[in-house]
Amino acid sequence: MKRIYSLILLTGLFACDYSTTIEKKTSQIPNQLYEYSDNIEARWVSFENISGDKGQGGIENYGAKGHPCDFIKAGETKSLLDIQGPGMINRIWITISDRSPQMLRSLVINMYWDDEKRPAVSAPIGDFFGIGLGRATAFQNALFSNPEGRSFNTNIQMPFRKSAKIEIVNESGIELPMIFYDVNLQVLSEWEDSFMYFHCFWHRDTATTLTQDFMLLPEIKGKGRYLGTNVSVHANPVYKDYWWGEGEVKVYLNGDTDYPTLVGTGTEDYIGTAWGQGQYYNDYQGCPIADPDNLQWTFYRYHIPDPVYFKTDCMVTLQQIGGSQKADVLELQKAGVNLIPITIHQAPEFTHIYKPDEIVDLSDPDLPEGWVNFYRSDDVASATYFYYEKPSNELPEIQPLSIRIWDLLEN
Repeated sequence: MKRIYSLILLTGLFACDYSTTIEKKTSQIPNQLYEYSDNIEARWVSFENISGDKGQGGIENYGAKGHPCDFIKAGETKSLLDIQGPGMINRIWITISDRSPQMLRSLVINMYWDDEKRPAVSAPIGDFFGIGLGRATAFQNALFSNPEGRSFNTNIQMPFRKSAKIEIVNESGIELPMIFYDVNLQVLSEWEDSFMYFHCFWHRDTATTLTQDFMLLPEIKGKGRYLGTNVSVHANPVYKDYWWGEGEVKVYLNGDTDYPTLVGTGTEDYIGTAWGQGQYYNDYQGCPIADPDNLQWTFYRYHIPDPVYFKTDCMVTLQQIGGSQKADVLELQKAGVNLIPITIHQAPEFTHIYKPDEIVDLSDPDLPEGWVNFYRSDDVASATYFYYEKPSNELPEIQPLSIRIWDLLEN
């Protein structure tokens, strides 16, 4: 018997199938809240039961509260989870006593699946949990939440076949006095071949290069699912307060070369808003920080109702393009600001003025008036999430601390 189905969060973001119909089969994971399964067993791992073993919770102080938190010395790596599989992580909650921007970028969360030496996840703890720019703003969406600006939560499902290990590395140079956490998972009786492994790639470019798209996800070979991204922008003040978000998200799939299969129409368009970008947050798209006074924005988009699968390869980029009225951009050009004009839009017409080997002079009297889009250079960072058929990847390692914490706000 066949059925039409769609993947939604509660039935498993990690599942991998490339057809619209599948043979109906019994899964060990219940699909409904009221279903029961003998094939799964719950475990909560924290400092009160670091092994997650059955009947071993709260033994440190004869059942009284004994070890709810711990500390991480400067330079220390603290293990939060080290368990043998198969299993499924369903929720991670963490809070720390120092939530400064420097600490949120200095603590690195690493996740390893199936005894691999390279982490599938390696990101600053703040960015991983959707907190861009190290600014712990309260928000909630389908994958992450920071209820009152004091904790980090994710309910992304993370299956593992042989083992799972999560660690926090303190590269701040100072001790972190307190860390509390809880990893909620299920021990599974067996691995299902449709499962994929969860990955996260974090990257920052403090000054993007003109005409070069920012790399949200470098090319990854194999099967998987692009889940989405959260992005941080610290706009370059040389462009004044002119709009930075004309860049389009491009997704190269399954052999795409010069041009992508999927392309958006602008940065704010990609996250579902329009005509600029203010603060808001929804399940799958939002902008937790919109701070024009400090020229800072953070935003996210998660492809849950609109899944993006790849069979052979995937690469995701974000164009570095801004825009303003022609007179504004001409003023910048005359001042020697680093920019390259692309188009002039005088509705309904677009005049294409970008030339790869020549920069157009906007003072040319033959050019029309209107809105000018132009390549620009800003400080951009992103944490991009994807599922992958392999437990590790060959993407670049996390960048050093000096890049991660450069030019952060103090609070």
